[in-house]
Amino acid sequence: MSNLDLRPTATPCGGQSATGPVRDLLTGRTVPLGESTEVRRLLPTLGRRMVGAWCFVDHYGPDDIADEPGMQVPPHPHMGLQTVSWLHDGEVLHRDSLGSLQTVRPRELGLMTSGRAISHSEESPREHPRLLHGAQLWVALPDTHRHTAPHFEHHPVLPEITAGGLRGTVILGSVDGATSPGTTYTPLVGVDLSLTEGARADLPVEPEFEYAALSISGSVDVDGVLVEPGSLLYLGCGRSSLPLLARTDASLLLLGGEPFEERLVMWWNFIGRDSAEIVQAVEDWEKGDRFGVVHGYAGERLRAPVLPPGPLKPRGRVR
Repeated sequence: MSNLDLRPTATPCGGQSATGPVRDLLTGRTVPLGESTEVRRLLPTLGRRMVGAWCFVDHYGPDDIADEPGMQVPPHPHMGLQTVSWLHDGEVLHRDSLGSLQTVRPRELGLMTSGRAISHSEESPREHPRLLHGAQLWVALPDTHRHTAPHFEHHPVLPEITAGGLRGTVILGSVDGATSPGTTYTPLVGVDLSLTEGARADLPVEPEFEYAALSISGSVDVDGVLVEPGSLLYLGCGRSSLPLLARTDASLLLLGGEPFEERLVMWWNFIGRDSAEIVQAVEDWEKGDRFGVVHGYAGERLRAPVLPPGPLKPRGRVR
């Protein structure tokens, strides 16, 4: 997916120190996505830039798009990251410059590794379900893998974990012995958790990982903090289990990973290590063929926003 902000700022990725458990509740901001979709941007925010290698989180819906085009994100470029498409309702048609054409449906994993360069589009099919509800996420690639060949994965069946009143779908990484088939390049995890009203659970987690919980629907106490849609609870590191209590039927995403130590520049849809890389990527998208061509999308590709004056400065995490 794309960051459609026409005036994107340079995001100093790497986050803040994560030396122990915390409970920091963050509120997202509303931004437009395409012609008829608005999203709640929960990462990056002023208070939190990364959770492990997770560096971008948008939550959208549930939106009634029965008489609307739904998601319409024209072809746009990516480098240095992975995109994760995750749905609770609706369908999204993915096209990319490798020739991939795939409809992603609820609780199926659409995982695109941009590596050195790729472009793609995302749209609701012409004939689409009434509701659209889900999340779009990015994972930063470490320096050792950020120039890898681009590729797309679709995993329609993912492993699950269950407990009394809880069911979890493992999106990436491993939880409680269940491991996703999705390719990862740093130690991280993403799991979709559904809980019935009144359910209590202690979810095993990795003490060396930092975590954040994003509410998709309903109300859940996460380690004693009420988390509702439109908010993200940053949890830090240092836990071996995470207590959950569902106040209503609810769903949430739990994201985590080892704190990402590299210094990054994230601007528009690019992640690099210095300003020159971002400038070159913009030039290549506007004039060259580095990012390839997306065929079949009924519309023009996105133009790159104007770069800010002055060099973009990489930042990093200090633990």
